[in-house]
Amino acid sequence: MNLVLATLDFYAPAPVRKRVLRDLFSATARAFGVDPPPTRGLSARRLLQAYALFTREESERLWAENRDQSAVERRLFQNASKLGAALRRRFRVRSRDDVIRMSRVLYRILGISFEGRPDGAVIISDCAFSRFYTGRVCRLISALDTGAAAGISGGGKLEFTQRMTEGHDCCRARLVFEDGPP
Repeated sequence: MNLVLATLDFYAPAPVRKRVLRDLFSATARAFGVDPPPTRGLSARRLLQAYALFTREESERLWAENRDQSAVERRLFQNASKLGAALRRRFRVRSRDDVIRMSRVLYRILGISFEGRPDGAVIISDCAFSRFYTGRVCRLISALDTGAAAGISGGGKLEFTQRMTEGHDCCRARLVFEDGPP
């Protein structure tokens, strides 16, 4: 059992939450080709709200300026994959249980309730971003989810089948590991 992950699954200290959020902010801003807004002095809760507003605004700007959405999606995926791989190394994620636990910790930091099941099913019953995002924004920003999952799992995929931002009561997805079903 990974004791560090077990501890984080119980409680992630504010400095850990802030670092994850700042790293995600930076990676997302780079994907959109902009600088992140100033975040110094913000609490983790305020960072999360600022991030939600930032991603919504940058997504809307992307479409308003008719820029290449696929290029931004690709960069979101790649940047999040690097962040996920860094988490995988830092917290010594070795097993599928560790992948699910690390994902749950990450999503909790992001204000998202993540239930990962041994068969790879994922259910998200509450998401802080669903109060800010339209379905279109959510689909674009989900490239971060798939990238983080690939990095944390060492090559797996997170495939969404439904989203709260599209009128469902929860999000559903499947975590497919590189070497097949769990």
